[in-house]
Amino acid sequence: MIRRLLLVSSALALGGVLAACSDSSKTPAAGAPGAAQQAAAVGVVTMKKGDFPLTTILPGRAEAFQTADIRPQVSGLIREITFREGGEVKKGDVLYQIEDAPYLATVAQARAAIAKAEASVPSAQSNFDRYQRLVGSGATQIEFETAKTNLLQAEAEVESAKASLTAAEIDLDHTKIVAPFDGVIDQTAYNVGNVVAANQTTALTTVRQLDPAYIVLTESSTNLLRLRNAIATGEIKGVKGNGAFRLLLENGKEYGEKGTLDMSKSVVSETTGTFTIRVSFPNPDRIILPGMYVRATLELGSESGYALPQLATSRNANGELSAQFVSADGKVENRIFENASPSNNAWLVTEGIKDGDQLIVSGLQSITSGMPVKPTEMQINDKGIVVPVAPAATGDAQKPAAK
Repeated sequence: MIRRLLLVSSALALGGVLAACSDSSKTPAAGAPGAAQQAAAVGVVTMKKGDFPLTTILPGRAEAFQTADIRPQVSGLIREITFREGGEVKKGDVLYQIEDAPYLATVAQARAAIAKAEASVPSAQSNFDRYQRLVGSGATQIEFETAKTNLLQAEAEVESAKASLTAAEIDLDHTKIVAPFDGVIDQTAYNVGNVVAANQTTALTTVRQLDPAYIVLTESSTNLLRLRNAIATGEIKGVKGNGAFRLLLENGKEYGEKGTLDMSKSVVSETTGTFTIRVSFPNPDRIILPGMYVRATLELGSESGYALPQLATSRNANGELSAQFVSADGKVENRIFENASPSNNAWLVTEGIKDGDQLIVSGLQSITSGMPVKPTEMQINDKGIVVPVAPAATGDAQKPAAK
């Protein structure tokens, strides 16, 4: 009996020891790493006040500087096509040769008519001179007037024949259809052997001048007053030949040339509520093609403030601009900015930031407001990519090696 009681007591004592060990394993020791929330690694950019451009981005389409639909001015059969489809042509280059034999014959007839008309002039002139001397002494006034009329008619026939020759020569020249300006030519709609008619509605081909190129941009009427005021006051730097427009192509790359304002419409569309701006861009390499969709950035001036890269900002449910900063105690601080203006690939703000503030630009997906962070200084390159700041060269590294 006593032995049984001893066994029970030992079992209870062993259970208490195991329970105590289990409880101690669940309670973290003081100073253990899991006791406090770990700081998340983030990349930051230090804010510094400066003068930044105020910009606006406008969508648009490319158009040719000049476009000409080529049509014949005389009728006939196409004898020769001298251009390469899709190639470049120069002003005055022959594009089509229409059969000119009938027009050469017409010119010859006109020249013969001139010779015939000129042959009758001396006789009419002599007859007029004779009656002019005999008026009142052997010739009646009626005979004199008749001689005068005959002379005038002979001279008029000469002039008429000359005019017919000029018209015939013009038609002969039009058998050669030439390029009206330098440009790129489309494919031909007619081939050798086809018959064409003067001033027909169907064009033979089309020539487009692509250098320079026009970009037709559209802007909402809400920004019309601001933009027109900037144009009127000269704040747009491109009005006098200094390029104020920069172009972003369909592939996302920025075009190497800058554009200048050509004209803008003064009427807002009643259907779309937009107005049109036309900008001229140099296009020596024919990179801009008609119909291409582009986006243009226009500088409207500059303003002093802080530039927040667009990749580090977002919009809340109310449409307000927000960004994450590192607070003085090393935690995430969310800031809201009521007023922000576009500045290239950034937002320009003038309030709510001071020099030295650290804007979080990377690691945004893994942080929340109030969370501790470990910042690393970063920078944003020309392509808009966040990269580490290059370490400064040390004095020892700059010293030449000992010989």
